[in-house]
Amino acid sequence: MIKTVRRGDVDIAYEEFGLPGGEPLLLIMGLSFQMIWWPDEFCEQLAGRGFHVVRFDNRDSGLSSRCPGTKYTARDLAADALAVMDELGWDSAHVAGASLGSAIAQLVAIEAPPRVRSLTCIMSGGVGGNWNTMRVLKLGALFKLMGKCYSPDLEGRTQAQVDVIRAMSSPNRPFEEERIRRIATVGAERGGLDNASTQRQFAAGRTTGNLTRRLRQLTMPVLVVHGRDDPLIRPVASRDIAAAIPGSRLVIYPAMGHDIPSDLFTTLVDEIQAITEAAV
Repeated sequence: MIKTVRRGDVDIAYEEFGLPGGEPLLLIMGLSFQMIWWPDEFCEQLAGRGFHVVRFDNRDSGLSSRCPGTKYTARDLAADALAVMDELGWDSAHVAGASLGSAIAQLVAIEAPPRVRSLTCIMSGGVGGNWNTMRVLKLGALFKLMGKCYSPDLEGRTQAQVDVIRAMSSPNRPFEEERIRRIATVGAERGGLDNASTQRQFAAGRTTGNLTRRLRQLTMPVLVVHGRDDPLIRPVASRDIAAAIPGSRLVIYPAMGHDIPSDLFTTLVDEIQAITEAAV
């Protein structure tokens, strides 16, 4: 069941898996992507390990408020995440983020360290200030994603998301067409991709600044994950994060792109469970 929390003039939509009283785990999705790209099966596996899992739509995506004419920052996005935790009555939680969601998760840990039991950063854009440089981003992949127009109907909105995931997937792994199209159809019904919203989120992501110095001060257990075949963000970005955070664990998966393929669900759940147990 979808619920919402109000922060200022923004409504944030969220959804729960597992029973209240389990280990609290907040999942933060990336640029322009809805919470459903933390797939149900992945969330259910985590819930089966005893986690109370919550995923949510960042502002300007999915069922959360769109913010036309509004400038907001990465810290606003982090504050939205904390508002979800407040609504759930969580004094602290394990926090995992993917792509831009990883930067948001890092900011939550930096701005409110007592509230983060463990931190998981998946396919992150780096330590902040250099995340949009040639060293980190593969611009050819970006141009490939931007070069096609789609019809505004449900079929066109669905195909747009399928093509984006295809472009971000590893070329060394079969593309999961049926599964991705199923999620993309749900995403299209919830609003689909919106270029204006994407641009606002992208602009917010660039406000993080370089986080290296502040990441060095983190003391909670940290897991850093990247795909060796990521066509959008080079693995060096996650290596930079792991180098900045004392004691962090870095995992680079071969044949993983800028997505979480289904045959890695259990492996990644194992890693997340291990890092959360290190926080006990």
